[in-house]
Amino acid sequence: MARWCLLVGGYLALDHIELRQVVAAGRLHDIGKFGVGAAILRKTDPLTDAEWGALRCHPAEGARLLRGVGGHAALAPLVAAHHERWDGLGYPEGLKGEDIPLGARIIAVCDSWAAMRVDRPYAPALDARSARDEIERARGTQFDPIVVDAFLALLDQDLIDDPLPL
Repeated sequence: MARWCLLVGGYLALDHIELRQVVAAGRLHDIGKFGVGAAILRKTDPLTDAEWGALRCHPAEGARLLRGVGGHAALAPLVAAHHERWDGLGYPEGLKGEDIPLGARIIAVCDSWAAMRVDRPYAPALDARSARDEIERARGTQFDPIVVDAFLALLDQDLIDDPLPL
């Protein structure tokens, strides 16, 4: 995750400080899941509305945790917004377009690639072509088009590899 964030951020010419932040936030983006509970995270059946509600709190909870740790406050907005969507239909705030921090938009694409490419309790991994197609399909709705273009360019250059299994 962090390496992919570094590659995409570099491709998009982020400055040194922004690169460091997106890499660190990429490593910590799901820290808020510690408060969700293993039963929900490992569930194979569809989540109930209450379980979805608990899961959707993890970006805000992760941001809250990071604001309380010295030197990590700058990462909080990236972690808080990594499930926002380009079209405004994401969570927790319903941010849209460039109101979403660029680092969070980068994390969103990289996180989605990772999620699709490994087996999950609720779904088997997608092959690389299907995952690529899904990211391309979500360009301009779920994902920032420039971030998708950068990610796919790096993928086409074989610079984006498969994630490690969970």
